[in-house]
Amino acid sequence: MALLLLLAELREKLGIVLSVVHFNHKLRGRASDLDERFVARLAAKRGLEFHAESADVAAKAKREKINLEDAARRARYEYFAGLVKEARVTRVAVAHTTDDQAETVLAHLLRGTGLAGLGGIHPTSGAIFRPLLTVRRSELRTYLRTKKQDWREDLSNRDITRTRARIRKKLIPFIEKYFQPKTVEHLAALAGLAREDEAYFEAVVVERLRGIAQRENGEIRLPIADLFSPAGEKEINAQDSERTEDAQRAAKNFAAEALSKRLIRHIVGELKQRGGQLGAGHVQTILQLAQSGKSGRSLPLPGGAEVRRERDALVFRVPSNKNGTSKATHPREFEHKIDLPADSQDVHVPELGCVFRLRVIDWPSKRGETYNTGAVLDRDQLQFPLVLRNWRPGDRIQPLGRRNTHKLKRLLSEKGVSRWNRDGWPVLMSGAAMVWTRGFPVAAEFAANERTRAGMLIAEEEMTRKAEENPA
Repeated sequence: MALLLLLAELREKLGIVLSVVHFNHKLRGRASDLDERFVARLAAKRGLEFHAESADVAAKAKREKINLEDAARRARYEYFAGLVKEARVTRVAVAHTTDDQAETVLAHLLRGTGLAGLGGIHPTSGAIFRPLLTVRRSELRTYLRTKKQDWREDLSNRDITRTRARIRKKLIPFIEKYFQPKTVEHLAALAGLAREDEAYFEAVVVERLRGIAQRENGEIRLPIADLFSPAGEKEINAQDSERTEDAQRAAKNFAAEALSKRLIRHIVGELKQRGGQLGAGHVQTILQLAQSGKSGRSLPLPGGAEVRRERDALVFRVPSNKNGTSKATHPREFEHKIDLPADSQDVHVPELGCVFRLRVIDWPSKRGETYNTGAVLDRDQLQFPLVLRNWRPGDRIQPLGRRNTHKLKRLLSEKGVSRWNRDGWPVLMSGAAMVWTRGFPVAAEFAANERTRAGMLIAEEEMTRKAEENPA
């Protein structure tokens, strides 16, 4: 209410068009609905556009297995974001106060937090801004009384079975009375200092990752050597004449470990696609994987991400197929029959975002065409229909130039293809025999040779967006 009245007074000076947004969480039955009507009447009285939405937040919390407060926060901010996206508003002001900031910092401290958590509530976040974050709640109530403006109280704020209410009603008053009268102001100041430091360290991490991380196909690859020396020698080798050699070494190691943890947190935060908090235990486990884990071992992480050790690097990614579901439970599987009714056929594989072009050519008269365009099989040695499918455990092939048949899994491992990238790896079958697979020569038994009269050329191309939406 105070925020609305203040912005209404200042709107001409600020040059803004003001509207009112209300989200009904449906948590307090009739009281929630009365809150909405109260706000709607005030908006109508002042001639302001009114945006309202509601949701069963309790059901959302149960469905997503998150606590009620988190579910409510997500629901209303999703609504705010939707209004901005639809251009119904350009920015959204919310009325957090200095007291809210202090309560948040204390809640984070009690839960266990780092520097980012000490930063508490940010003054701005995208289209959201909080103009009252430096104002005490008591000052706003005084202001409303001078304006003779009523407001409604959420009675659940008095329910001291809730952590936030206990902090507000019990803990802060106790500290103010017996330890420090300016506790709220000091906690809010601490939050501001923490945000400044966090912004600096985040900039350092981003710059460091720009130099050492490799990004490809939604994966972030981080060399282990760079993870454990994240700042580089120049940055962490500064000498301090007042410190002993052991103290200098300890400080260097401590700085390197602190930045290593930040690198991990930033990467996971960048990749994850849903809620989930990366805790100190997760970070420590990732460091242990880097220090002593075996190549090929992987760990699931919050937010749907995962990390895998591949030789001397950690590879982070969110495994998902085209529909956004986990590849760990839904691998990319496909199978296409190829009859080659004419002398050419295009096979679209949306699961890979690729199109495979098969074409019969005269051999050897057009042999020169094949050097840069793909692999060539002896057309007359093949048993139709061919089958283009994803690889499966136990698949074997003898690539041209090799003396023996090998498991494809072994060949992919030798080639350095990760387990993640093997998902959906394409192979071409003639009967029970594998005659071609991506990245290797064709099978020796089926390769075009001096006796071949008709060759079958195989080429793989990236599928265009139009072809992906309308595959042939």
